[in-house]
Amino acid sequence: MGCGRVGASLARAIERAGHEVAVIDQDESAFRRLGTSFEGRTVTGVGFDRDTLRAANIGDAYAFAAVSSGDNSNILAARVAREKFGVEHVVARIYDPGRAEIYQRLGIPTVATVKWTSDQMLRRLLPQGHVPEFTDPSGRVVIAEMPIAPSWIGRRVAEIEAATGGRLAYLTRLGDGLLPGEDTVYQEGDLLHLALRREDLSAAERVLDAPPETH
Repeated sequence: MGCGRVGASLARAIERAGHEVAVIDQDESAFRRLGTSFEGRTVTGVGFDRDTLRAANIGDAYAFAAVSSGDNSNILAARVAREKFGVEHVVARIYDPGRAEIYQRLGIPTVATVKWTSDQMLRRLLPQGHVPEFTDPSGRVVIAEMPIAPSWIGRRVAEIEAATGGRLAYLTRLGDGLLPGEDTVYQEGDLLHLALRREDLSAAERVLDAPPETH
């Protein structure tokens, strides 16, 4: 939702990655920013209106990004996408960083404008979406923000490390960095930053995308 400079850039990047994209904006002329090569769907309307979302095929969406110019519209659209249509991978852009803590408590990952980069958004939207945040000089060890299934909520960090073979470098909770201990428990809205070998990234993401094993 939103076809300004950020929304148009994000839509083109996701389409180049081989995914189907639908873009919603109230202003039909905004779709010109997508360029003539864009092959996705464009829908004119209010991004938190359910009929508009259905016209954009929200029922089949893997992910939803709310990047319009209004904080309230973005968070409302993100909540409708998640709570009414069951879209699991949702992210909202905000202009007021002071609201981030409130939005995180609602379970909606947010990206403040002052920190925004397309990589941050793509990490939260695309499957296999881990983008290394740090790579050691040899290229063998990385730190990556890892998506994690809601069923891991309440599990200890030690369980996550044992399941993935990695080490939790740090986590982001309510916008603040936190160095975890082995008894730290994963909470809803936490962002995990895992250190592991580059070749183990895909396997770790598959483990965290599934419910934890019971013994």
